[in-house]
Amino acid sequence: MITCGVEIKGSEAILCLLSKQDGLFQIPDCRQIRLALSQPNDSESVRKFQFTLKKLFEDYKVTHVAIKERPTKGKFAGGAIGFKIEAAIQLIDTVQVNLYNNASIKETLQSHPLPVAFKATGLKAFQENAFTVAYVALSS
Repeated sequence: MITCGVEIKGSEAILCLLSKQDGLFQIPDCRQIRLALSQPNDSESVRKFQFTLKKLFEDYKVTHVAIKERPTKGKFAGGAIGFKIEAAIQLIDTVQVNLYNNASIKETLQSHPLPVAFKATGLKAFQENAFTVAYVALSS
C-alpha cells in the first residue's frame, strides 16, 4: 500500500510518498514533490490541479492520502486557498483521504517513534511534515 503524505502551505501542496511492506518502510521516488495552485479563483485551474494530482496518484498506485490538518481558527489557521486545495484532494474518488491533526500525530509518534532520523531519508527539508503525516497514517 502506497500512501501520499500532504502538507498544505499557502497555495502549495507538498507531497511525500511512503509505503510499508512486511514491516519495512520505503520511500519511492516521485516526479513531483510540490504542486502549486496558481490561480485559485479560476475553476479551470482548480480542475487542472485536481487532475494532475489524480494522475500522479494513479501512476504511483497511491491508495491512501494523509493530509496534515490545519486549524480553521486562531493564529495558525489555514487560508482559503489551502482549504480549496484540501477540498480538491478530498474529492478525488480513486483514493481514500484522511486528515490528521497535530494532537493525533504527536500521540502516534510517541507510541511509534520514527525508525530513522528525517535527515537520513534523503528527502528535502520542506517535505518533513508530509513525510511525518504519511508515516503516522501507515503506523496507526
